[in-house]
Amino acid sequence: MAERIEQRIEARLPELEQLERVGLFTRKEIKAVIKKASALEYKIQRRALHKEDFINYIQYEINLLELIKKRRSRIGYSFKKDEIEYSIVQRIQGLFRRATEKWKDDVQLWLSHVAFCKKWNKKIQLSKVFSAMLAIHPNKPALWIMAAKWEMEERFSSESARHLFLRALRFHPESPKLYQEYFRMELMHAEKQKKEKKEFEQAKMDLGEFSYSEEVLNGEMARIIYRNAVEKIKGAEFYLSLLSIAKLFDFTQDLQKDILENLQAEHADDPLTWDYMARRELEMGSLPSPECSSKQMKASEVAQKEERCCAVFEEAVTALPTEAMWKCYVTFCLERLNRKTNSEELRRKRLERTLCVFSRAQESTLLPETLYKQWLHLLLEVGLSEKATEVAAAATKRFSQSVEMWHTRLQVLIKLNSSDVAQCFEEAVRQVKSKGCLPLWTLWVEWSEGANSKEDTQALYQRSLFVIDPADSVTMKEKYLDWAYRDGGYKKAKKVFTSLHESRPFSLEFFRKMIEIEKEQESCKMLNLREYYERALREFGSTDSGMEAFLFSVYVSIKLRKVG
Repeated sequence: MAERIEQRIEARLPELEQLERVGLFTRKEIKAVIKKASALEYKIQRRALHKEDFINYIQYEINLLELIKKRRSRIGYSFKKDEIEYSIVQRIQGLFRRATEKWKDDVQLWLSHVAFCKKWNKKIQLSKVFSAMLAIHPNKPALWIMAAKWEMEERFSSESARHLFLRALRFHPESPKLYQEYFRMELMHAEKQKKEKKEFEQAKMDLGEFSYSEEVLNGEMARIIYRNAVEKIKGAEFYLSLLSIAKLFDFTQDLQKDILENLQAEHADDPLTWDYMARRELEMGSLPSPECSSKQMKASEVAQKEERCCAVFEEAVTALPTEAMWKCYVTFCLERLNRKTNSEELRRKRLERTLCVFSRAQESTLLPETLYKQWLHLLLEVGLSEKATEVAAAATKRFSQSVEMWHTRLQVLIKLNSSDVAQCFEEAVRQVKSKGCLPLWTLWVEWSEGANSKEDTQALYQRSLFVIDPADSVTMKEKYLDWAYRDGGYKKAKKVFTSLHESRPFSLEFFRKMIEIEKEQESCKMLNLREYYERALREFGSTDSGMEAFLFSVYVSIKLRKVG
């Protein structure tokens, strides 16, 4: 092993001599490089190899390259790169090859090798790396896409890219991402060929051996991919993804038309289809009134487009009265409402439309739970407090088991200073299961601290500990102890802590808080600290490493206080 390492170090000498000769490194630095390289070589020549040793060696060599680059820039020397950098790059390539052969399953290692080859423009080596990586990891579509994109964008080889995509599809015949990127690649290739042909024609050059197929130029290859793809992959979302790619190219009008027609024919009952058709109206032109000023014209045009969108949505919710369809309609209205405009009239129309659509969706009992919160926020924002109260009540009636819905309703009532808050809390905890209702109890006690008497709040804390799930009670105990200290000082906190001493489960924070409270007292009692310390140690000391560290710090403070 020693002879092999010596040979490898000797192989470095020519580049090191060059570094010293041209003034990039000093003799002392060269010796340091040899020493470090020898240590790294020993680690990767052992029988028991470790991946970290290879990574450290590779990183050291990359850092060396970066240092050489900075030194060259500083002294303005740009010669002898073949003798210096080239040999280092070759050595790094060898290290990567050994590492990836040993740890074939480490995708990140392969990707690091790819990134290195790209940075140093090693195209031939990179092709080999991609081939080896894909042979080991053919089950990862993202790697096939990466390799094909590089062939297309860096090597300008559409044939190689196409070959890779076709191989990938044999392994992953139902991968949407592969079809999308293959579709995009063929359109890019057609666009590139169109530009080339146009440039030749403008220069009046004889095309000679260059032949440009009209089918390729018109995107027929992409059309074939599209047809094959939609046979394998169903759903409006996939159609729309291909359509959005096609729209990036200005020669695909016929292809876009075909995709759109097929989308409407195959997925007329999909909300995404209707959503797209409605939003498409925003891209269409309008005929503004000739009597309006330029700003008014723009606002009028936008209003007309939005009205056309809503007309399509109205047709959609009639033909497809589902929760998902109403969600698309409401989401569109909210998006338009949130767009900035200087036109008060347009803003008013958007608000009226949004509130109307929310109400109609609720009347149809098809408004999703997730949108109720946004509706309530909007109602409060525009000052419709009474309506907000009604909507919140209707929401909890429909989603009576939803903690989030009750929580939202209670927040609305609290914000409006309603007299029905306490009654609503009682109703909420009756309706919702004890498991998962922690947010309701947390909100209740926080509200009670500011609205009720100390006795009522304490009774509420005590009640919560018996009602909610034991795992959630941990949080309530922490809040109870914290409130007791804020409200009644040390004595009350100590009393609460003592009353809960057998009420498991506990948390680290519960004991930490009590210890901190004790330490804050002027007459801090060592016996109390020791009691909390020992109890916490019994609960957590053997299982929680964070607790062990904390308890050790408490133990040290106890000892120091004794010494003091």
